[in-house]
Amino acid sequence: MLAVVEIAGKQFKVSENSNVAVPKLQAKIGDKLTLDKVLLVEDETSKSVGSSVVNGAVIEATVVDHDRKDKILVFRKIKRKNFKVTKGHREEFTTIHIDTIKKSH
Repeated sequence: MLAVVEIAGKQFKVSENSNVAVPKLQAKIGDKLTLDKVLLVEDETSKSVGSSVVNGAVIEATVVDHDRKDKILVFRKIKRKNFKVTKGHREEFTTIHIDTIKKSH
């Protein structure tokens, strides 16, 4: 079973028993999440697409880990002005495990 879900304003394509890295969530490791902003649900026989969300579709997930992505360096320079700036940024993310995708008929 496959689904498209909205988490923190971004859309993710998920399937059962898979891990997904999403923007950082305020949840502890091991917490159970219920995601109800399901935009599409597809199984072997049918597809369900909602006008905004699919009614009755729920995804249950478990928080696995919190981590930070690799550092991205941003470098600015203005030639002949002796101006150089280097900045780094690391995005925080949460890894969740998709337990089940439920669709009511």
